[in-house]
Amino acid sequence: MAIPLEDFSEDIIGKAQRGLSIDTGELAERTGLDREQIKALRMGGSDKESIMRVAPALGLHPDTLLASAKKEWFPNQPEIPGLYAFHTYYGDMIVNAYLLHSLESDEAIVFDTGTDCSEILNQLRKKDLKLAAICLTHSHRDHIAELDSLRAATGNPPAFIHKDEPVHGAETIEEGWTLETAGLRLNSRKTSGHSPAGITYVVDGMPAPVAIVGDALFAGSMGGGMVSYEDALQNNREKILTLSDDTVLCPGHGPLSTVSQEKSHNPFFPEFK
Repeated sequence: MAIPLEDFSEDIIGKAQRGLSIDTGELAERTGLDREQIKALRMGGSDKESIMRVAPALGLHPDTLLASAKKEWFPNQPEIPGLYAFHTYYGDMIVNAYLLHSLESDEAIVFDTGTDCSEILNQLRKKDLKLAAICLTHSHRDHIAELDSLRAATGNPPAFIHKDEPVHGAETIEEGWTLETAGLRLNSRKTSGHSPAGITYVVDGMPAPVAIVGDALFAGSMGGGMVSYEDALQNNREKILTLSDDTVLCPGHGPLSTVSQEKSHNPFFPEFK
């Protein structure tokens, strides 16, 4: 399944407005635009002058926001042996889960479950892999719906989630927790903001560095700061975008990306342009 971008300019502008508590009237006053021009952008409009005014008022990068509005950018998709993505539906959303395994190991780690774990199980059988652990990025239903089913079908391996977002069937961990299994080494970073205690798992032992970021960051966007917009921005800047440029980013929705591509193309982080 080819995965489209999760967000375009209208989503990005909406998330920034909500996060900054700037309504349409205030944004119009700040930019000198009228309400109808703002509304047009919120409907996916790509008027360059309007975007050039709105972007700095919302702390966004104008050129990359315009590229998003015109649908001119899509991230190059890295191909990493031993990394498999699975895509299932939650309402009209596509949610991602991932399976990683070292090519030298007969074990694997799964990150999130999506809403149907059948393809994960098929891949484990196809590759003759034992599931060593399940690592959850956060507790939103679309990411944990199949936890019980996946554990039951694979011999009840341990599952992990941050202690501030406990779910039944998962052990709780804290930032800085590490795990060495399946030929891989994991280090956890708390990337809260979208959820109270989302986790990014930084993975060593694959052919390239990998970070499972959940809904903290999307290709060309981010999860929206539903709990704290300020924390979401800060954590993405300090804990994800400080990883090496070649780090492959595996988001909870949308396609894969890399740190270098997000620095260049994500409108939420103008300081890297």
